[in-house]
Amino acid sequence: MKFIIFATLAVIVGAMARPQDTGGSLCSNGRSTANAQCCVWFDVLDNLQAGLYQGSRCGIDCNYNGYAESPVRKVIRIAFHDAIGISSSLTAAGQFGGGGADGSIISHSDVELTFAANGGLGATVDALRAVGLQHGVSFGDLIQFAAAVGESNCPGAPQLEFLAGRSNASQASPPGLVPGPADSVTTILSRMADGGLSADDTVDLLAAHSISSQENLNANIFRSPLDSTPQVLDSQFYIETSLKGTIQSGPNLGFAEVLSPIQGEFRMSADNNLARDPRTSCRWQEMATNNALVRTRHRAAMAKMAVLGFDLASLTDCSDVIPVPAALNALPSIPPGLTQGDLDNSCPTAPFPNLPVAPGPAITVAPAVTLIVQRVVAGLAEP
Repeated sequence: MKFIIFATLAVIVGAMARPQDTGGSLCSNGRSTANAQCCVWFDVLDNLQAGLYQGSRCGIDCNYNGYAESPVRKVIRIAFHDAIGISSSLTAAGQFGGGGADGSIISHSDVELTFAANGGLGATVDALRAVGLQHGVSFGDLIQFAAAVGESNCPGAPQLEFLAGRSNASQASPPGLVPGPADSVTTILSRMADGGLSADDTVDLLAAHSISSQENLNANIFRSPLDSTPQVLDSQFYIETSLKGTIQSGPNLGFAEVLSPIQGEFRMSADNNLARDPRTSCRWQEMATNNALVRTRHRAAMAKMAVLGFDLASLTDCSDVIPVPAALNALPSIPPGLTQGDLDNSCPTAPFPNLPVAPGPAITVAPAVTLIVQRVVAGLAEP
């Protein structure tokens, strides 16, 4: 069967834009920012794009060790895991409740990388640490900056807000504060609320799963994507998690995996349940039908997450250093071979809006490693 990535149905408009030239303080390479304190971030930007992101890539990359995915997905995961390390209930009980987006996952990696939720993040944490030390910026700032830059490499993403000024003073996060892919909706929403994020914020943050893949949940389908357009940030993740699961992509279901609607696609049980729970399903359904709404809401939720544990008045807005992502001109649609009848209408107050069905036969999405091999064979990438 021919492997297809559904992103080919999208029309990507424009190229990756350079950081905005807003006037104000002149920085390196003739670039400028509204605040002179932000100039250092242009140098960090160049370092990340040329090094960690290997040419401003969103997805698949080639490096000296061979072909591998871009670390964008892992950096976004690090940004969330660092920020959600805060608990109002622990603080109310007189215990240390964590510092939020304070960079402790880097500063105290000897502790936090032992948490099961942070498995597989060690190499990326080490790479970020090296960048932070090279440029003399705090780890908390760097993590949120690197996540914003990483998302900017993905067409369709919003230009995320970035506020700088966190110190490097931190303590190791208490364990057990990162929601897991097998957690119930009640457990997830309770943990998010305890960290300062609402049910709506939770749904909006999960737009990042539109550009995500799994590695450790099912090794038999290594780096299988969570939707059919893993190279662009769009509403397909919300549509496809709302489709009835009928397919087992690997020889067995992995940890926290449930049936998906598309061969090769991985579906986390937490995503599946959030799409169908009455506390979140209506918001989920709204996100499924509007790419512009996904961008707006995701940007706001990421901005809220990025400052957990911090006073906004103590931070400096350096958002004008973040590149503007390429635009995405594509309408949300049901993948080929499926119909409106395959959608679970889980919102109790509104029917699922009618969506067009993309033309063509049923598709299969390939894990990143398979896609790379195919591109080499086709002569589209260097071995």
